[in-house]
Amino acid sequence: MLRNEPSIDFPWWKVRLRAAGRGGGYSPWRGLFESVLRVVYRGDWPARLWSFVPGAHEVVVARYCLDLPAGTGRPLRVAFVSDLHAGPTTPEPVLRAGFEAVRAANPDVLLLGGDYVFLDAEPQRLALIEDLVSSVACPTKLAVLGNHDLWACDPAIANALARGGARVLVNESIRLPEPWSDVAVIGLDDPGTGICDSAGAAAQLDGQPFRIVLCHSPDGLLHLSGERFDVFLAGHTHGGQVAAPWGPVVLPHGALCRQFSAGPATLNGGWICVSRGLGGVEVPVRTFAPPDIVVLELSRKNQLE
Repeated sequence: MLRNEPSIDFPWWKVRLRAAGRGGGYSPWRGLFESVLRVVYRGDWPARLWSFVPGAHEVVVARYCLDLPAGTGRPLRVAFVSDLHAGPTTPEPVLRAGFEAVRAANPDVLLLGGDYVFLDAEPQRLALIEDLVSSVACPTKLAVLGNHDLWACDPAIANALARGGARVLVNESIRLPEPWSDVAVIGLDDPGTGICDSAGAAAQLDGQPFRIVLCHSPDGLLHLSGERFDVFLAGHTHGGQVAAPWGPVVLPHGALCRQFSAGPATLNGGWICVSRGLGGVEVPVRTFAPPDIVVLELSRKNQLE
């Protein structure tokens, strides 16, 4: 079934004014803008040009240590990667360097935060996503989709992730396998372009597990509707992508994107981390917002005897 891809062929010279996927918020102006970029960036030359800039392939590994509830389970290592944006403005070596860092971390769980492509879900981009995700050997791989995925052909992207071994969560919850069955991941739909239903996702859980909420955008916090969370992971902001030394200048649309632009924070007793992601959109350049991956070390400090 996964090999029966939806139609993803779209001539580079045609104007597309509507989203190819199920995502909302795709205006005709956005479609016209992307149609122009599709022509101007044909051949992915901006990404190849940016590859020659010294340090362009360097990826920051942001490591954080948190506590799990006391219990008999083992410590848990989680790697979080977001915003690959395979396409004309993201050099492939950056993506490969990011996943090399993930493999070096040897995670128990790989979480993927959405926006896997930019402009189109072309076959070669889907093949790259599949290759990158499948290169990480860990028991559990979980993913959510982002706004660019929902604007592109999201079923084809979900299929590529599945072939790489990742399960896509759309307002779904899943408990991790033993020895981490007291930890659950809640995967939310993109809050800006999809239908984000945290209450429905949380209702699938029984008991009170340690809750990791995975959502593409920080705006997912607005949709938690009072639901408890222990960890909230998101991307979308790129840390501004083209930022100034004192912080982001321009950020993507989102009510909470400036408050939670990058890095760790806390809210209502929960811990938040927003990744700058690996790839870029619109322009291939990053300044003062280097690409990153996140590695969480979740240990049981008060281990039960």
